[in-house]
Amino acid sequence: MRYGISNLSIVPMRAEPREKSEMCTQILFGEHYTIIEENNKWCQVRLAFDNHEGWIDRKMVSEIPEDDFLRLNEKPPLVTTDVFNIVQPLGGYKNFLVVAGSSLPDFDNEHKTFRIGDSMYIMQGNNLAPSDRNIRELIIEKALNYFNSPYLWGGRSPFGIDCSGFSQILYKMAGVPIPRNASEQSLMGDTLGFLEESKPGDLAFFDNEEGNIIHVGVIWEKNKIIHSSGMVRIDNIDQFGIYNVDSRRYSHKLRIMRRIIKD
Repeated sequence: MRYGISNLSIVPMRAEPREKSEMCTQILFGEHYTIIEENNKWCQVRLAFDNHEGWIDRKMVSEIPEDDFLRLNEKPPLVTTDVFNIVQPLGGYKNFLVVAGSSLPDFDNEHKTFRIGDSMYIMQGNNLAPSDRNIRELIIEKALNYFNSPYLWGGRSPFGIDCSGFSQILYKMAGVPIPRNASEQSLMGDTLGFLEESKPGDLAFFDNEEGNIIHVGVIWEKNKIIHSSGMVRIDNIDQFGIYNVDSRRYSHKLRIMRRIIKD
């Protein structure tokens, strides 16, 4: 078995090994993975963070030894929480603009250095995942930083993000790992019986006519939800679903609400 880690800001993962295949997710800087299969151009990988599988271009693969992979699995890395951060290889001149939710393995807080594979990096900036913040407050604060970010199927960054990528990255920044897809996220935590029971940071899930979960959003405050639909936006929510304040109609039908954060 072989292993890798992302030393690029964003690596697109595709459902099939071809350029025209849909992007099913993105691997962010510092996230590591198992290489399952490969051909001349593509590698099929499984992301360690959420077990999501897909294909990435072989030119974007940076391999690491098994010992490093196992060590990274044992200790959760520090996660960036600024919308953007700049990192730079030590002794080099090539800057990386990394997005919120990126991982910084083996981070040295005193020197602001960390290691990706065989290379040492330094981070320019101060905003990292705090250990003493209220989780719900942190999730909402960071969610609002994505306001107006465009919707992108498979996206996990402020440049473009889908609904479940949005909830997943917010929870990652808060130190709470959740699956990649809304249908999987909807199986976590405890069910809320009424909207009035919800707290900021709880997740609301929405289904289609066939009863399949197709959308997720983050409860902000009473009767308000933050979600990625066209863009990251704030809309009204009630027992029927999301009421789009621009179109003045219901855009999503409420199926279930879940509380993943224990407090």
